[in-house]
Amino acid sequence: MKIGVQLPEVERPPSWSDTQRIALAIEDCGFDSIWVGDHLLYRDERGTRGPFEAWTSLAALAEATSRVELGPLVAATSFHSPAMLAKMAATVDDISGGRLILGLGAGWNEVEYDAFGFPYDRRVSRFEEAFTIIRTLLREGAIDWDGEFHTLREMELVPMARPDMKILIGSNGPRMLRATMAHADMWNSWFDGFGNRVEGLAELTGLVDDACAAVGRDPAEVERTVAVYVQLPGGGGRQPGDAERGTAPPISGSRSAIADRLRTFEGAGISHVQIVLDPIDVGSVEELAEIVALV
Repeated sequence: MKIGVQLPEVERPPSWSDTQRIALAIEDCGFDSIWVGDHLLYRDERGTRGPFEAWTSLAALAEATSRVELGPLVAATSFHSPAMLAKMAATVDDISGGRLILGLGAGWNEVEYDAFGFPYDRRVSRFEEAFTIIRTLLREGAIDWDGEFHTLREMELVPMARPDMKILIGSNGPRMLRATMAHADMWNSWFDGFGNRVEGLAELTGLVDDACAAVGRDPAEVERTVAVYVQLPGGGGRQPGDAERGTAPPISGSRSAIADRLRTFEGAGISHVQIVLDPIDVGSVEELAEIVALV
């Protein structure tokens, strides 16, 4: 089981020097991957917060690191035209030397849609069309498309994308899964979707299996990944981006207890865990690495 870490997003006002130090610590400590959220603006009774933009961050991380896999967890297809998103993914992947995992989702945070002028209605329908365009460009390099939301004429992705770039789908919705499981390489759930407990995964992985069966795909061909919330001493409790969204209790306790809990995900067939760490700083990354060594 691979283990990665998500960089800070809502925990504090962003600083690129701080973000880069944490990213380099993640790589130096031997973790397998680094992930960034794709959000633009949060606003609730706690105030206004704005993380760094995901794709420019990923390009910087691709240059700053040399070994770890990189990915958005996950990229909202409605923040960019799908052809442009495919172009950005191919570019970041090449900068990184082929280390990008392209996480895709439909988005959810209405505040940033309204603020930036993106349409919020019919997000799954918009995602379905965008996904078809993105995966066709990445796999085949060209498309002509006259759809409900997008029109492309003689669109070519030049230079071509790496043909084996992995596409990860971040959703637990049956319709989203049916639309993507014929073509996705990986599936992901955020920790609140399964209560941050391995016991909560069976229902969700069953939905993935059902979606694969519906499109004639062997479920074993789709890797299962999950974001897991881990709290170390000094953590103050991670607040969600939207105060109205649910959360789940973190994995915490002694080092051996945390290692044992992480180990259960591998036993449940999870191939990659993205750790959402509280607190998220260089010292906590180094402590987490010592815990992961026990796994």
